[in-house]
Amino acid sequence: MTETNRQVALAARPNGFPKDSDFQILKGPVPEPGDGEVLVKNIYMSVDPYMRGRMNEFKGSYIQAFEIGAPMTGGAVGQVIRSNHSDYAEGDFVLNMNGWREYFVRPGDRQKDGMDLTKVDPSLAPLSTYLGVLGMPGLTAYAGLAEVGVPKAGETVYVSAASGAVGAIVGQIAKIKGCRVVGSAGSAEK
Repeated sequence: MTETNRQVALAARPNGFPKDSDFQILKGPVPEPGDGEVLVKNIYMSVDPYMRGRMNEFKGSYIQAFEIGAPMTGGAVGQVIRSNHSDYAEGDFVLNMNGWREYFVRPGDRQKDGMDLTKVDPSLAPLSTYLGVLGMPGLTAYAGLAEVGVPKAGETVYVSAASGAVGAIVGQIAKIKGCRVVGSAGSAEK
């Protein structure tokens, strides 16, 4: 393959709001898959609020900081370009956490690093929804409200950050369950 693989890396730890100089574009060859591996080209990449915390120096958070100079990881949907694994065919679409890179190679078998590939079906919903309502934000909203909060019809559900990906979904689920929903969003200064 003669194409270039572009990847976004963190160049410096941002002080305040991230700026262009905090990132760098790494260019290199498109990797070749080995035995049991697949080559994926990302189509959609998610930019999520938790990523800002990962740009800071690690201070005992629930997730490691991004490494300076290394490609950033995060949710993405891509298409299998080449497969050397029986579970994946060329053309399959996959949800992955390999993030901000055009191409990557992964083992097709489950791994312990949480970066596994999950097939997604574009005939069920637009591919981008697997990064939103059908992805991590949707699962977070559902688990938090339906499994932990367990609202009942007629109750009032207050949603902070109701304009965000998770909050907007929480509000919709609460309405479906027959609840009165009150939401708040950040100020103009935010």
